[in-house]
Amino acid sequence: LLLAGSYFVGALIVHADCLLMRNHTITEQPMRFQKTTPLILREVASFLKRNKHGPFLLFVSFLHVHIPLITMETFLGKSLHGLYGDNVEEMDWMVGQILDTLDMEGLTNSTLIYFTSDHGGSLENQLGRTQYGGWNGIYKGGKGMGGWEGGIRVPGIFRWPGVLPAGQVIGEPTSLMDVFPTVDQLAGGEVPQDRVIDGQDLLPLLLGTAQHSDHEFLMHYCEGFLHAARWHQRDKGTTWKVHFVTPVFQPEGAGACYGRKVCPCFGEKVLHHDPPLLFDLSRDPSETHVLTPASEPVFYQVMERVQRAVREHQRTLSPVPLQLDRLGNIWRPWLQPCCGPFPLCWCLREDGPQ
Repeated sequence: LLLAGSYFVGALIVHADCLLMRNHTITEQPMRFQKTTPLILREVASFLKRNKHGPFLLFVSFLHVHIPLITMETFLGKSLHGLYGDNVEEMDWMVGQILDTLDMEGLTNSTLIYFTSDHGGSLENQLGRTQYGGWNGIYKGGKGMGGWEGGIRVPGIFRWPGVLPAGQVIGEPTSLMDVFPTVDQLAGGEVPQDRVIDGQDLLPLLLGTAQHSDHEFLMHYCEGFLHAARWHQRDKGTTWKVHFVTPVFQPEGAGACYGRKVCPCFGEKVLHHDPPLLFDLSRDPSETHVLTPASEPVFYQVMERVQRAVREHQRTLSPVPLQLDRLGNIWRPWLQPCCGPFPLCWCLREDGPQ
């Protein structure tokens, strides 16, 4: 009875949680995955037509390159790299459709486009012997790992014809936290002055009026735990990475936490390093050669400078109630979004008049 009950409840949660909303109204529950891509593109085109005569901010969050790798039939089998490759092909096509819409609406030369991701590929996601959650190339680790480069380094591609030089490559550290002050500056606003804003305006770097990123240090967290810190030593052209905590990969010798399906941020399955691990990303982006006082003459100077930056950073933090711990993530039926009397959550309104 328990097994049957858990199977039913699990299926119900998946059914109920896969939904589309327009503003505060559920319009499709459960989602029809094969229809989602056309719906997104239709919504993008409608938004651009409505807002083309004034400033706008359009954020398109793709469902792609993320399990369960929902792909339209048109793109199935199109890639030599399996379902993941098919999913990449579809996302590439979607980006092209959005750029074509900007062209048709005469918005290309007045629109800054930023294409990026929020993390690297998820190494633990596999289907049989096939990698199902992306690949991070030479970079160690992946999604859900607070410090390793494989979970941090992502594409960052900008386009603004007539404003940004084409083909320019910038090798400076930036962050998704930079989106807020950059957009704020473009809109003629000012960032709040009553708090520390971790992001930096990217325009000087993109326009070439600044040679270096304003991020001298970047802190890399796993949940609320600081796992690593990065120091961009501009005068030397060196980027140092210090790891305070790293997950224990499973099985031994692997490059991810295959035994757990996700790497932990704390507890028995992480290692606390004393002294911390030090890497020179300028020469060793794969983080394979741990530097020691014997192999790196400035080991102690780098450690002291990074530790001081961490202390300065931590003084700017204010504690807030933790809302996304395990207890906070327990499913509560009375909070479940539902477009009918629970558990009969079913509706289909996206094909109707908008």
